[in-house]
Amino acid sequence: MKKNFINIDDFSKDQILRIIAISTNFKSGKVVSAGIRKRDSHNDKTGILIFEKPSLRTKLSFFKALNILGFDPIYFSPEEVGMGQRERIADMAKVVSKMSDLIILRTFKHETIEEFAANSSVPVINALSNQEHPCQALGDLLTITENIDTSLEEVKLTFVGDGNNVATSLAKAFSLLGGTFIHCVPQGFEIQEDQIDQIHKYNSKSNGQFILERDLKKATAETDFIYTDVWTSMGQESEKKDRLEKFKEFQITEEILTNSSGKFMHDLPANHGEEISEGLLDHPQSIVFDQAENRTWGQAGIIHYIFSD
Repeated sequence: MKKNFINIDDFSKDQILRIIAISTNFKSGKVVSAGIRKRDSHNDKTGILIFEKPSLRTKLSFFKALNILGFDPIYFSPEEVGMGQRERIADMAKVVSKMSDLIILRTFKHETIEEFAANSSVPVINALSNQEHPCQALGDLLTITENIDTSLEEVKLTFVGDGNNVATSLAKAFSLLGGTFIHCVPQGFEIQEDQIDQIHKYNSKSNGQFILERDLKKATAETDFIYTDVWTSMGQESEKKDRLEKFKEFQITEEILTNSSGKFMHDLPANHGEEISEGLLDHPQSIVFDQAENRTWGQAGIIHYIFSD
């Protein structure tokens, strides 16, 4: 049975921890299991990347991850796609999956990925949709594990900003793993209610915590990680003026980091002078560029796990 990775909770706590371990081993150059090494495990396979939205880190990190595992990557740009326009999504899925072993989608609508996966005969990975960004969350968890000397259950992370796809996937991951996720956000921009319900459901089993906090200083003072993202995502450009006004008190500054021992994270690209003050990516507490690199290793772990028995 094919394994898809469309939502972060497609995998259980144990499966997520297994993927993090695989990713760590790939990054360190260790053999994951007998006969499984870099480059020699999937050298007869093809990975298709179909992107409706442009990308730097996602495209680059997936190309490298596929190359590490021995896949031949083939990329289709936004101009070449036309899913649901030139061709029905179901038809495209059936055709592409006949000629590939893995399909990686980056779309505007989450429903596009769900429909594509339902009609594909090979595994489908969500490389970003409007609802979730599960590969970002797995890479982030790898980065977090590299910066702690305790279990993930003991970790407290503060996410400052919009309740977008990144916040949703990471909050769900923390609820599965039993950590504490603090969401600091202005009213009206919270994670979607149905996703919050799922988060609370997972927390009831894992003893994790989801905390909604409006006060930036309080949310960031005693936390292990401070994470932020852009205030206006692709497709929300018409809302930018309103969002800049409503989020202006939620900027991460050097003062915020000085008053916290938490490591600083951002999934990039960053808008300097908006969600972060100038120079913050190079702050001593920043692990942003290590975080970006770990997209490669997290995705290598995901792909390897999907094809494991």
